[in-house]
Amino acid sequence: MLLKYFYDEKLAHASYLVGCQRAKTAVIVDPGRDIEQYLEIADREGMKITAVAETHIHADYVSGARELADRVGAKLYVSDEGPAEWKYLYLDDYDHALMHDGDHFMIGNIRFDVLHTPGHTPESISFMLTDQGGGADKPMGIFTGDFVFVGSIGRPDLLEEAAGLMDTAEPGARDLFKSAERFKSLPDYLQVWPAHGAGSACGKGLGAIPSSTVGYEKLFNPALQFTDEEKFVKYILADQPEAPKYFAVMKRVNKVGPAILGEGHHHEMLDLSRLNEALTSGTVIDLTPSPQFAKGHIAGTLNIPIGMLATQAGWLVDYDKPTYLICEPRELEEAARVLHKIGVEEIVGGFDASEVRSSGKANEDYASGTPAELSSAIQSGEVKLIDVRSNDEWNEGHIEQAEHRFLGRLPNHLEDLPHDEKIVVHCRSGARSAIAASVLQAAGFKNVVNLTGGYTAWKAEGLPSTKA
Repeated sequence: MLLKYFYDEKLAHASYLVGCQRAKTAVIVDPGRDIEQYLEIADREGMKITAVAETHIHADYVSGARELADRVGAKLYVSDEGPAEWKYLYLDDYDHALMHDGDHFMIGNIRFDVLHTPGHTPESISFMLTDQGGGADKPMGIFTGDFVFVGSIGRPDLLEEAAGLMDTAEPGARDLFKSAERFKSLPDYLQVWPAHGAGSACGKGLGAIPSSTVGYEKLFNPALQFTDEEKFVKYILADQPEAPKYFAVMKRVNKVGPAILGEGHHHEMLDLSRLNEALTSGTVIDLTPSPQFAKGHIAGTLNIPIGMLATQAGWLVDYDKPTYLICEPRELEEAARVLHKIGVEEIVGGFDASEVRSSGKANEDYASGTPAELSSAIQSGEVKLIDVRSNDEWNEGHIEQAEHRFLGRLPNHLEDLPHDEKIVVHCRSGARSAIAASVLQAAGFKNVVNLTGGYTAWKAEGLPSTKA
C-alpha cells in the first residue's frame, strides 16, 4: 500500500492518495481543486487514479472530486447520509456510489469501511482503511474528514453560522457528541488522518501535527474528555472562530458541482485600457504589498497581498461579480489558483502592477501613524478608532476608545461611519488593518489612517488598554 499526504498551507487542508501497489490503482481522499498534484504523484508511482472518496460536502474549499471524475473518470464514493437538502446534485453525469454507514468498497486490495459520523455536517462520513493486500485483517487507520482533528473536533455550527440554516447548531452538537462516543470505542492503535490542520476555521484549537491515533486523541483531545452531553454541547458551541461568509458559497458549489476548470486552464494579463471597465463592473484586487499600496494606488481597488488572499478574499470579494487582479505577471496564475480554490470562478485576468504604477492613475494614498503619533488624538476622541481584529482578540484586550468591527464583516457595516471624520484602523500588527484601509477608501472614505504596528505596538509603548 502507498499513502501520500498533501497539505495546502493556505487553506490548512489535508488530502490523501491511497494506492494499491499490486493493482496499480489509487483513490484520492477529500481532494482539493488543484488536481495536478495528485496526477503527478500517481504518474510518478505508476498508478492510475480510479476513485475519489469524500467525507462530506466541504464548506471551506472547492472540492476536486468533480474535476477528477471529469478528467480521469474517477469513480466518486460519497455520502448518502443526512437530510435531503444535503445530497450531491451533480452525480448523474459520473460513475459514483452512494455510501451509508456499514458500507465498504475496495481499491485493489485495500478495503474502506464507511462510518456515519454526523455533527460537523449531517452527511459526514469517515473511512476506515484496512490493507488486506498486506495480509491485515484489522484496520490501520481512519480518514475522519472534518469530524476529528488532531487536538480538536469539527464544529457543528457552520450550517447555522455560514449557510444560514437556523436551529441546526445545537442538534448538530448533539449528533457530534454521539459520533465522538462512537469514535472513542474504536481501537486505540488506529491512526487518525484528518482533512485539516492548524489555521482552519472548521474547528477551534486544531493541532499542527499531520496525524494522530485514536488512543492519543482519547487521552488529550479536549473535545473527547466529556462524558456529559450537556457539558459537551456548551463547550463545542462556545468560542468558535468567525465562520467566513464564503463558506455558504462553498457548500452550494460543492453540492451542485463546481465548474470544470479543465487541463491547461490559465489566465491572461490585460491591457490597461480595460481598467475603468473592471472598476465599474467587478472587484479589482491589488496584490501589491500594503506599504507600497498605501503610497499610491487606483481609487476603488481592494488591497489584499498575495499571502493573505486565501484567508481574506473570501470575506471581501463579491462572488456575483467578475474579479480582476493588479499584480506582477509572475503572480497571476498562483493568485488565480488560490481564488479558484475558494470558489471565485470568474477571474477575468490581471493588470501589470508596474504599468499601473507608471500610468499616473495610481494617485490615491492613505497615511500611517505610530501609536506615539496617534495616541493623543485617539485618547481625546479627535479621531474615530476602528479595531478590525477577531472577537477573541478583542476580548483578550483592546484600546478603550476603539469600536470593534471585524474585518471580514466590515464592508457590510459601513453605513453609520462618519465620512467627515478621520478614521484610524488597527489590528494586531497592521496587516489586516491595511486591508481595512483599502476597504474604507473603496467605499468612499477619504481620511483614513492605518495604525502602524497595531495593538502589539500600542501595548509595547505602555499605552492603556482594557478588556471586554
